[in-house]
Amino acid sequence: MIPLSVIDLREAEPFVAEVLRSGRISRGPMVERFERDFAAVTGTRHAVAVQSGFAALVATLGALDLRPGDEVLTSPLTSVATLDAIIEAGARAGFADIARDDFALDPDEAGCRITRRTRVLLPAHLFGQPADLGKHGALAAEAGVRLVEDAGQATGSPAGSSGLACFSATDCGVVTTDDAELAGRVRDEARHATLSELSAAVCLGRLMRHTTRTDARQRNAERLTDGLRGTPGLDVPKRLPGREHVWQRYTVLIGPHAMLSRDELAEALTGRGIANAVCHPRLVFDHDRYAGLVPSVSPRDFRVASQVTEEALALPVHAELTDTELDTIIEVVRDELGA
Repeated sequence: MIPLSVIDLREAEPFVAEVLRSGRISRGPMVERFERDFAAVTGTRHAVAVQSGFAALVATLGALDLRPGDEVLTSPLTSVATLDAIIEAGARAGFADIARDDFALDPDEAGCRITRRTRVLLPAHLFGQPADLGKHGALAAEAGVRLVEDAGQATGSPAGSSGLACFSATDCGVVTTDDAELAGRVRDEARHATLSELSAAVCLGRLMRHTTRTDARQRNAERLTDGLRGTPGLDVPKRLPGREHVWQRYTVLIGPHAMLSRDELAEALTGRGIANAVCHPRLVFDHDRYAGLVPSVSPRDFRVASQVTEEALALPVHAELTDTELDTIIEVVRDELGA
């Protein structure tokens, strides 16, 4: 089976050993080193490491002093951690449709959904490509709201350039900002979710090779795109001008005129030894657990996002793929779709 993803933790071994020899488990020099290095990678002045991407979002929203009834406007196509964090912060979730070319919150749609209650604009960078931060930044400034990036799937890209972003790494979450006072408030909000020395060691080991892995995923994505372009009924993902895609997922769209439906193709690929995933089978609010916790909205209100839940399929693009495996993925997908 060609796996969808591969995580190699051997690169973290020397850092883990250093922590074990130190005898210190709670926050210490390894966490501080990871924060410094992460800030350098993302080009920001301050990084606050916490236990998860969810904890990063909760701490960030908490640091913005949101009040009951304040709205956080986000994408309906995102992780449940995003919506859970909004609810945990005591805010109200609002949604706007996405753009089909980057799977991210559409700035034009968001502009139509901002109300007097909106306090935060929270675009999610899905599958590794940043949202249109130029347009989102202009929209936030015009509306007088705070722009926060949900960059959990975009570590290594220019995500974080807006000045306040929440990342998710292998075993941690990170908040980045250039504002020292805000970083202090985030750290205070996250005091019960601080990162351990062992987790920092694992994350630091992964961070040391992030450029190498990102370069490999970008090469793999280019090869997949070249091989799959023109396959009947299949749309390859786009790398948009001015945005660096780090390919956390290689997500194709299987349209209604394809020989197989998305789910049929997924089953066929699994049967032929190629792992794949339907990352978002439904919109984030479309779960029974959120009944009474989010505004009354319907998937029909978000046409593009709803289409993506029916058509999107993630294929392997990880850094450990061989040329033979990439060729196999291309050959099998094209064969199943009648190319």
